[in-house]
Amino acid sequence: MSISKLFMACSLALASLTLAASAQAEVKKPVKHKAVKAAEAKAVAKTPDEEADEPAVAGSAITDFHCELGNKITIFKNVDDDNHIALRWKKRLHRLTRVGTETGALRFENKLYGLVWIGIPAKGMLLDSKQNRQLANECRNAEQLAPVSAAPAAPAEAKL
Repeated sequence: MSISKLFMACSLALASLTLAASAQAEVKKPVKHKAVKAAEAKAVAKTPDEEADEPAVAGSAITDFHCELGNKITIFKNVDDDNHIALRWKKRLHRLTRVGTETGALRFENKLYGLVWIGIPAKGMLLDSKQNRQLANECRNAEQLAPVSAAPAAPAEAKL
């Protein structure tokens, strides 16, 4: 008699699992359409720096940088706005926003494209923060390329 009770209990358990599984199958999950996904992607908040396709550069101070491997970068600065620059890289103009640093280096970023420009007195470099790689290094403008005036000659050592 105990085997028949065990068989009956297993049958009831199996039947309840089957009913629960069929009830879940009947519940349909909402389907997101492509239009809804596209609208959600556009709804992601963009900063004003990232919204404009090409920043206006009329009346800006222009600085050309010559980098290793023949790369060239042009930076456009508006004298009234120290917090933004426009940077021309590979025939494309990008607007970058200044980011504070503790070292005193000039750092500008465009988070949408992952571009980071770092300028120090000796050189500048352009980085791709999304792919974690350098795009251009050893970038120097005309002032940085100018030969440094000869250092004063070291005093002659006394002969012993």
